[in-house]
Amino acid sequence: MHIKEVIVQASESLKANKLRSALTLLALVIGVFAVIVSTTAVAVLDNYFKTTMSLMGTDVVNVSKTPSVQMGSLSDDIRNRKDITFETAERLNDLMRIGRAVSPDEVFQLSSIKFKDEETEPNVYVRGSNEHYLANNSYELEDGRNFTGDDVQYGRNVAIIGKDVQDVLFKNEYPIGKQIRFDGKPYTVIGILKPKGQIFGQSFDNFVLIPYTTAMNAYGANRNINIQVRAPAIDFIEQTVEEVTGILRVIRKVSPGESNDFEISTNESLSGTFDSFTGALYLGGFAIGFITLLGAGIGVMNIMLVSVSERTREIGIRKAVGATQKAIVSQFLMETIFICQLGGIIGMILGIGVGNLMALWIETEPVIPLWSVIGGFGGMLIVGLIFGVYPAYKASKLDPIESLRYE
Repeated sequence: MHIKEVIVQASESLKANKLRSALTLLALVIGVFAVIVSTTAVAVLDNYFKTTMSLMGTDVVNVSKTPSVQMGSLSDDIRNRKDITFETAERLNDLMRIGRAVSPDEVFQLSSIKFKDEETEPNVYVRGSNEHYLANNSYELEDGRNFTGDDVQYGRNVAIIGKDVQDVLFKNEYPIGKQIRFDGKPYTVIGILKPKGQIFGQSFDNFVLIPYTTAMNAYGANRNINIQVRAPAIDFIEQTVEEVTGILRVIRKVSPGESNDFEISTNESLSGTFDSFTGALYLGGFAIGFITLLGAGIGVMNIMLVSVSERTREIGIRKAVGATQKAIVSQFLMETIFICQLGGIIGMILGIGVGNLMALWIETEPVIPLWSVIGGFGGMLIVGLIFGVYPAYKASKLDPIESLRYE
């Protein structure tokens, strides 16, 4: 039979048993939907993660008290670790030989920033660091200058502002050289940053950066911080991690044989953690989809067996006029595959659409996982072949004489 004839015959078969066909298609759609929606959502998360990593320095080593990515509650050993302090960062900077550009990273306060009659919401991050912070976090100056060593050493009241702060405070004036105020103190704007955007609704531009020495004087120095160290090149990441680890163990007096009482992460290690997480999501989606498709496949076999019984006389006539067993098998297999592919297409469209709702939620680009779409078509072809073989074989073995007598 020609493909067109098979599609017409399959469509008529579906129309003849609307309820049964609808339930079978529904099971197929749900199975494919479960797989595609999960893979699409995970692909969106993966795209978000890669975008986030691109906004960070790829050659930067991050030091923290607790893991950067936390799964579940922290153990008592981790919670009871000593804080990482500004003194730790300064000693690390003095002892480093391979690594360079050590920068403390700490949010001291959430504040509202004022300039004349303009004022931001009280949700601007007041971040303290040094002249290496911008490079370590892939920020670029739009205008003005970065901190100098003297700005940090003498705790000067200077600030670099993100694009969100500039847009609110300086609608009609240029910020460089102007004086802003927050938490009762004046700061001179020496630099403005190019925008980096936002992810998960969290803006990378809603902050002011001041020297960490200035922040310590204003808000206190007794706090836990993160530290960033830049490797001289991507190829030196491992050596830099080893050096940072060794120096920190000495600074924090970790005895030989004891585990580190701090965490070190890089883009690569964070990618590995995220890959494990997304891998579990993929497996979960595929497991749910497999179970659902198994039930749907049995339903497809059932509808095709009923179709064989209802069309017994038609099969007898076709055999009587010369149709071979191969032709009968091909006809029923093609009809089964058509039903499976129809359910698969509907499930894929719905899965991609719903999966990309996450892209809207986290404000990133939508994703169409082509390999999942191709796999969906291939998977439904396999389901059609597996669950259509027996009905097709049964139809091909019908006796033409008995079939013609069938009422």
